[in-house]
Amino acid sequence: MPDLSTRLGKLKLANPLVLCAGISGLNVNLWLKHAKEAGVVTIKSCSLTPRVGHANPTVVEIDKNIVLNAIGLSNPGAQETAREIVEYKSKCKTTPLIASLFGKKIEEFGETAAILDRAKPDIIEIDASCPNVEGVMFSNDTVLIAKVTEAVRENTSLPVFVKLSAAGNDIVPIANAAVAAGADGITAINTLPGMAIDPIARKPILTNKFGGVSGRAIKPMAVRSVYLIRKALPEVPIIGMGGVTYGTDVAEMIIAGANAVGVGTAVMYRKNAFTTLKNELREFMDENGYKNIGALKLDD
Repeated sequence: MPDLSTRLGKLKLANPLVLCAGISGLNVNLWLKHAKEAGVVTIKSCSLTPRVGHANPTVVEIDKNIVLNAIGLSNPGAQETAREIVEYKSKCKTTPLIASLFGKKIEEFGETAAILDRAKPDIIEIDASCPNVEGVMFSNDTVLIAKVTEAVRENTSLPVFVKLSAAGNDIVPIANAAVAAGADGITAINTLPGMAIDPIARKPILTNKFGGVSGRAIKPMAVRSVYLIRKALPEVPIIGMGGVTYGTDVAEMIIAGANAVGVGTAVMYRKNAFTTLKNELREFMDENGYKNIGALKLDD
């Protein structure tokens, strides 16, 4: 059988599948459930202090496997999240954990990182690109992404990944700026901004009006972004995500340049998504003569 193990920086993963941030909330029991099959688990993004988020409705299905959401990054704050991380680490010794964080101001990123650092997740991921909250989109500006990355880097010795969007300026200069400022890896891409209107009610469906589009619709943009970042940063670990639904999608992301592949919306649509995706990936690799993940590499 093909070997699905891979590396994400210094971390060795049993398989390349990453649970995306936001899918399992901020509850250790849900993290542990997904940890049985995923190669890495990412927690829902947390902030320095608790955040309520947006009022319902916050999620709408646009089409099969295409979702628009505006949760608003609700979370109990970094201190409570850190306690959950400590519990997870005490119960799960095999599947790494990525702690995602965000902030309204640059200094908040650093302060939140300092709290999470004490809980010792395996990676800290900077969510600098959520499209459905008020404030600055840090991932749209090279100077701002550098400052945010520096603020986190100064407050942790853990590996730092920066989660970027394909909605703003060219993603490559942003990725370059993040790495130059101390990021160890890049996560690409976040959801893309969108809107849905009820034509009968003649009103936006989401309370927030605007939200982030995830699912099959954004996969081509995600693959392109991963490809471009890999060409620009050949040695930097990349988590590729966006619209991954089938085993061939996982293979496509890896071929484009991803070291690991995030799975989000597919968890809602496919029963036992991680097990199913691993089986499909193995089948694809076996049929095409790929013995390991490293063999899935773009030739050009």
